[in-house]
Amino acid sequence: MSQPPAFAVPLLAWFDRHGRHALPWQHPRTPYRVWLSEIMLQQTQVATVVPYFLRFVEAFPTLPDLAAASTDAVMAHWAGLGYYARARNLHAAAKRCVELHGGELPRDFDALHALPGIGRSTAGAILAQAWGDRFPILDGNVKRVLARWHGVAGWPGTPAVEKRLWTLAEAHVAEVPDGRMADYTQAQMDFGATQCTRAAPACLTCPVRDGCTAVREGLVDALPTPRPGKVLPEREAVALLLENVRGELLLQRRPPSGIWASLWTLPQAETGAELRQWFELEIDGDYDAAEELPMIVHTFSHYRLHLQPRRLRKVAPRDRVGDNEAQRWVTRAELASLGLPAPIRRLLEAL
Repeated sequence: MSQPPAFAVPLLAWFDRHGRHALPWQHPRTPYRVWLSEIMLQQTQVATVVPYFLRFVEAFPTLPDLAAASTDAVMAHWAGLGYYARARNLHAAAKRCVELHGGELPRDFDALHALPGIGRSTAGAILAQAWGDRFPILDGNVKRVLARWHGVAGWPGTPAVEKRLWTLAEAHVAEVPDGRMADYTQAQMDFGATQCTRAAPACLTCPVRDGCTAVREGLVDALPTPRPGKVLPEREAVALLLENVRGELLLQRRPPSGIWASLWTLPQAETGAELRQWFELEIDGDYDAAEELPMIVHTFSHYRLHLQPRRLRKVAPRDRVGDNEAQRWVTRAELASLGLPAPIRRLLEAL
């Protein structure tokens, strides 16, 4: 029988010439920095992540530093990166590492996988890049590459297709030369992000095209099979930008789950009637005098939000209402130290 075409070795040769070798989490490449980068890179491009990563490790240079930080400090350094559950899980996992693993990430797949926010692929990526252990990864880029190279039909989000792709990813790990697992893991991500891209992949210069089923059978544009179409729901909400006579702004902390979880944002409700009812209970002022500001349209993964902010100045809290854990008046200078959703921060900075 003829040997199947090689995948890992030519991919590594391509990586040596064209891969990304100067990313900040590669120098130094520590378990903590690798973990942080992997969480930040989930559903976010490298160019976006780099400045956030640099600011984050400056503020929290070690895992114990992150574990000891306040929620506000962590969310302030994450704000704008999106998918805020990642930051909450990162913080919770750091605390658990201090409690259970001596302030270090465990070099054990099951222990890593048990930490908040670390799935199978992320655990494998940490072990492979931080310690050179032989574990596969299967992020979006790798799913696309393997689906094309092996001709795997079906949306990769279905359990059956994903199971097939994991089996293939594990098989390719066995091809990797000793001492090259960190490079191979990065090579897969780089190759999918820059060469075997979703649209217009560079098949003519592909280092593994000779073994690619999609190239051979003319299926490059058809694979991976796209997710079944889904119309994104539209939702509406109203927010109040309230200023007291000192120019301080009223912010509320969002619940620990749901959109913008644990971030500080403006008082908000789904309807104007609900917001008016809250205002009349909490604030001394004329709700109807509020000035309408430009509509904010923000797309989440599962719906699109149309948020109508209204501004009202020189208001005051009613006598029984004061600062608490979920509500506070802040100066504009304090905004930089708080975790705010990116569209709310942009709104406040523009006024």
